[in-house]
Amino acid sequence: MSLAEPFPRSSPETQGIRSSAILGFVDAAERGVRDLHSFLLLRNGTIVAEGYWEPFRVDVPHMLFSLSKSFTSTAIGLLVAEGRLSVDDHVLDYFPEDAPANPSAYLRAMRVRHLLTMTTGHDPDPTRVVRQPGQTWARAFLEQPVEHEPGTHFVYNSVATYMLSAIATRITGQRMIQYLEPRLFAPLGIENPTWETSPEGIDTGGWGLSITTRDIARFGQLYLQRGTWNGARLLPEEWVEAATSLQVPNGPSPNPDWEQGYGYQFWRCRHGAYRGDGAFGQFCIVIPDRQAVLAITSGLGNMQAVLDLVWQHLLPAMHDNPIVDDPSAQHLLTERLAGLRLAPTRGQATSPLAPMISGRSYALEGSPDGLEAISFDFAANECRLTIRGKGGIQRIPCGHGRWALSEGTLLRAREAPEAALPARVAASGGWADDGTYVADVCWYETPFRRTLTCRFDGDRLTVDQKVNVSFGNVEWPRLSGKAISDPAPMPAST
Repeated sequence: MSLAEPFPRSSPETQGIRSSAILGFVDAAERGVRDLHSFLLLRNGTIVAEGYWEPFRVDVPHMLFSLSKSFTSTAIGLLVAEGRLSVDDHVLDYFPEDAPANPSAYLRAMRVRHLLTMTTGHDPDPTRVVRQPGQTWARAFLEQPVEHEPGTHFVYNSVATYMLSAIATRITGQRMIQYLEPRLFAPLGIENPTWETSPEGIDTGGWGLSITTRDIARFGQLYLQRGTWNGARLLPEEWVEAATSLQVPNGPSPNPDWEQGYGYQFWRCRHGAYRGDGAFGQFCIVIPDRQAVLAITSGLGNMQAVLDLVWQHLLPAMHDNPIVDDPSAQHLLTERLAGLRLAPTRGQATSPLAPMISGRSYALEGSPDGLEAISFDFAANECRLTIRGKGGIQRIPCGHGRWALSEGTLLRAREAPEAALPARVAASGGWADDGTYVADVCWYETPFRRTLTCRFDGDRLTVDQKVNVSFGNVEWPRLSGKAISDPAPMPAST
């Protein structure tokens, strides 16, 4: 993956923003919301701040979840510009073989623009139902009841975006990611994007895209520049205007930035801004009045809290013209951004129990994830977990006071798809007390971290599991294990 600079750089003050304000944003984020993974702030097409919390890195792509939707919208805009599609086309016209025998009047009335604006008429969101195994996703979508007249009722609906991807595939004969490669990704310098697919091989559209933070910033800058890039027009200005304008109301919401209206797979924000966003804090925020773009990746449960910090710390500090240099604050900001790190697990490096446990395997009982056994090998400043499950063997080095890197998938969060194998892992660990070892496992291509609290009592082991964020419970079932007498060594990983 290329690490070429996507934009020029300058001091924040040269672009009219105070370095101290950016420091304030970072400080507030670490105190309040935690688990930011990266951010990149552009002002006037120039990088004024960029930081990555170790183990997250500049060269590693990150799962975008629903921020993917804004890229799907862009593909539809390009097809419209090529005259191959209209937002007034009827959805059923693209799926005659998947249509119900007697489609309802509301289904017959559904158009592409209703997919774009989340106003298909469904209530509730049919996404989870449609993704059940047994039939094609398009057919399952079309079989769901349409309770409201399309265009009259907003319900966030990720499978509606999938249908846009499916339409793009019907028209082009390509996966959407292939269609976008010469038209969007290559011109912007976005290298090696990946997109999850449905069982039918169609890009999921509403989620599943993985790219880097710099790539998110490139995409936001394209929209800020109203579709132009390096003097060439990639996207019609009228599409940028339509996609990012209020097309439908979507309130009320307890979160103010989620009730400002919805465009074509973009959210409106306060302060005249708009954004693409994805679950757990993946953001592409565009602030046209301030000529600013902010790309963020995270593993957060409270996404509104991050936006609040942007409006509180960064927005008021943006001035129309350059301001007086602040070398001291610039130096502090540079040092701070270079030293960002998610805190590794706290605890002691060893325990009196460690020599007795090291090398011992425990058979796990009743794991819902198919985990069968775990062993612990303690060495200086590191513990190697070896986990056996239905998916094979995984060895995870856990650094003490640091993140140790490896690859594997057995402990992935349930929301992290198997399509993204292999998965980069960073892990740390420490003894909370003489009988309790805590391991923190971070998949640094995703928002997810999983904490294993391992308690040893004679030949028994219990493992409490917790994830940082989830679409369901963050507390997972407790695992129990018993030491295997005279265990045979686990086979080598393949």
